[in-house]
Amino acid sequence: MPVEAFFVWLNGIIWSNVLIALCLGAGLWFSFRTRFMQVRGFAEMCRLTVSGQKSEAGVSSFQALAISMAGRMGIGNIAGVATAIAYGGPGAVFWMWVMGFLGASTSYIECTLAQIYKEKDAEGRYRGGPAYYIEKAMGLKWYAVAFAIATVVAAGLLLPGVQANAIADSATNVLCGIDGCTAVGGTGAMKLWIGLGVAAMLAVIIFGGIKRIATFAEVVVPFMALAFILMAVIVMVANADKVPAMFADIFSSAFGGHAAFGAIVGQAVAWGVKRGIYANEAGQGTGPHAAAAAEVSHPAKQGYVQAFAIYFDTMLVCTSTAFLLLSTGMYNTFKTVTQDGKETLVEIFSGVPGVQPSEGAQFTQAAVESVLPGWGAGFVALALFFFAFTTIMAYYYMAETNLTYLAGVKKTHPLATLLLRLGIVGMVVFGAYHNAAMAWTLGDIGVGLMAWLNIVAILILQKPALLALRDYERQKKLGLDPTFDPEALGIRNAGFWNRRG
Repeated sequence: MPVEAFFVWLNGIIWSNVLIALCLGAGLWFSFRTRFMQVRGFAEMCRLTVSGQKSEAGVSSFQALAISMAGRMGIGNIAGVATAIAYGGPGAVFWMWVMGFLGASTSYIECTLAQIYKEKDAEGRYRGGPAYYIEKAMGLKWYAVAFAIATVVAAGLLLPGVQANAIADSATNVLCGIDGCTAVGGTGAMKLWIGLGVAAMLAVIIFGGIKRIATFAEVVVPFMALAFILMAVIVMVANADKVPAMFADIFSSAFGGHAAFGAIVGQAVAWGVKRGIYANEAGQGTGPHAAAAAEVSHPAKQGYVQAFAIYFDTMLVCTSTAFLLLSTGMYNTFKTVTQDGKETLVEIFSGVPGVQPSEGAQFTQAAVESVLPGWGAGFVALALFFFAFTTIMAYYYMAETNLTYLAGVKKTHPLATLLLRLGIVGMVVFGAYHNAAMAWTLGDIGVGLMAWLNIVAILILQKPALLALRDYERQKKLGLDPTFDPEALGIRNAGFWNRRG
């Protein structure tokens, strides 16, 4: 079996309907268990997002939010949404909304667990995440090590290539339009140069550590998100007459009621959930790493903040991309047809002829270009650069945190840290140059492995996060600024909070 075919096969196994059902089911279960805290606690989410202090050991709640949002708001918000619509039709957008709504409660659970079981590393910085709470709450060291290794490989090697590939593709689409960049040796050579440039910028940031990552993220992430949302609003206003039909397409095709897209309702659910998880990362186990780094008086505070992150990512940023595409008609949708034992893609809607599903950013560029000629390709390329670059930066932090976990109480060996930094920088160059389909496949494998390991863990370990939620709400009703005492709640092995108390 060829290497590419093997990875496609493996991706199909990991992203089977079982994982999709597990993600949806976990979100629904946590929503009931938290009594839909993502609805009841919305005002508290907004308040906590802009409050809190940083310290020598940790970052502020807003910085932790910015780091986690940097990880969530990558190309999944631009190219990924377009890919979901390409394979699942407009109905995929509805299922992304469902995943976002349910995923907010999932994010609360995993990020509160990360705060409860966080620790200080050998250099006095807060560290935490799935590997930490799996070991401390479940007592399964081997399971924790498996997650840590999977995350180092996924976040340090597999996922950065997807982001870098999208940066290179969108940039060459702008820079190599007519002459094909013949002056520098063609589009392939241009992608290589772009990859080298992005890798150099990344090295400057990640060699500065978590404080530099946090400072960069809190400035860049809000700006880039709001600029992108504003562009979507401008395009929608320009196409106001098409908005009602757009909503009709979304809801009718989500349940199989659309004449053209009804036949792919199964694909709409699968791709909506899949890209929803990829975009907002609820349950994947990435957000908890940044959540654990926050300086807070009670773990539930960061759980609320990270639940809000899902809303912002899915309901605003992902929805902005979807509305850009659907209101302008600048998207293609395909269905899979099996002929003579082979699967082929057949177009059932063609708004941008010749563009394939893996080239999702080009749909978004065409959408903006249709309303603001001369602006579309460049604006989306710039937005995608910032989205993808900050995500790669966050991936490094996740990989470094799990490398620190593997080192235990000892300081991470400088050579291991250096190899990780060089590895992620090298994968940025590789990903920028390699083909998009393979980059997406490898990225999906990485996301899927982490999701499997983490979702199973948080379904088992949900009780401490639920106890923390009730304790937080009880103290708020008494007019207190909640503080956390794990022993009073019967929560064991919360070493940092026990020592702090």
